[in-house]
Amino acid sequence: MMKSRSIRWILPIAALVVAGYFGWQRFHGTSPTAADTAQKSAASARGAAVPVTIAPVVRADFPVYLGGLGTVQGFNTVLVRTRVDGQIDKIAFKEGQLVNQGDLLIQIDPRPFQAALDQAKAKKAQDEANLANANLDLQRFTRLGEFATRQQTDTQRSTVAQLTAQLAADDAAISNAQTQVDYTTVKAPISGVAGLRQVDVGNIVNASTQTGIVTIAQIEPIAVIFTAPEEQLPYINEAQSTQPLKVIALTTDGKKTLSEGTLSVINNQVDTTSGTIRLKAVFDNKNHALWPGQSVSTRLLVKTLKDATVVPDDAIQHGTDGLYAYAINQDNKAELRKLKVSYSIDGRSVAEDGLSPGQQVITAGQYKVQPGTLVSTAVASSEPAQPKVKQE
Repeated sequence: MMKSRSIRWILPIAALVVAGYFGWQRFHGTSPTAADTAQKSAASARGAAVPVTIAPVVRADFPVYLGGLGTVQGFNTVLVRTRVDGQIDKIAFKEGQLVNQGDLLIQIDPRPFQAALDQAKAKKAQDEANLANANLDLQRFTRLGEFATRQQTDTQRSTVAQLTAQLAADDAAISNAQTQVDYTTVKAPISGVAGLRQVDVGNIVNASTQTGIVTIAQIEPIAVIFTAPEEQLPYINEAQSTQPLKVIALTTDGKKTLSEGTLSVINNQVDTTSGTIRLKAVFDNKNHALWPGQSVSTRLLVKTLKDATVVPDDAIQHGTDGLYAYAINQDNKAELRKLKVSYSIDGRSVAEDGLSPGQQVITAGQYKVQPGTLVSTAVASSEPAQPKVKQE
């Protein structure tokens, strides 16, 4: 009994041991190991060319721009005010209208001022008659000779002088009254765009009112005020001394060029709180792309590098040891080149060291490339990158 029970336990255990042994042999003996699989994959990868996109390194003139932010200002801005008191009879402009210098803006009731002018003219006519009569009396006293006393002659001569002076005062009064009448016709002092009007027909306006009637901003030409770092001031002054520097105004996102102008004014002092210098550029603005109060991005052309080595920004990579790029050698393999970049703009950079004109560099697919990797190449698109400005 005891022996048969032991046999019943031993047989199943022996079967399990045999099955486990054959399973282990099949798994570890006939199947490839993980290391073998990795080695085979690596060998396969070494044999296949990695697809990448390339672009040439070129020699070209490279403009060096100093980027910044600016605000558009009217070349001249005038707040039109009335210079006399009265009621508005007519408004001759529309809000937002482009007005020319001398155009009628508003008409103030001129009747009270016209009456004052007529009164001054009548006073002059009266004094002219008195002067004529005084001159006749003086002529009579002079002809009488010794029959007229000297005192009478001198008195009459003084009367003529007084009336002559009175006529000069009348002329001044007439000129003043005429000026008041002219002030009832308010005209545009400059050419520009009229803003929102502050008055309506029938309103009473006063010369002492500070709000004014309307604001006119001159937009042809127009100005842009922007800033530059104070350390760039010597280079700006040096370049400006030879010829006016070119300034480009763009939208704040830098995607659209609005207008091109020239640098006209460098402020006479540096802002010590921000360490910047204010600059003023003037634009013809014939297309009215710039508008007073508008925020713009600016580019100031400081200099142009002749025959610079230019490489696409997409080819430049950032590593722990600095900037680098992958160049393609004659065997169609990638070579790592360490770079020294000075300027970058519009998707292009100046490589001062590490690359030569005529070489091909990888612009896409670098993450799959290592030094010595065999690559298959495709030429990069010639579409320009989004404009951006930076200096390293």
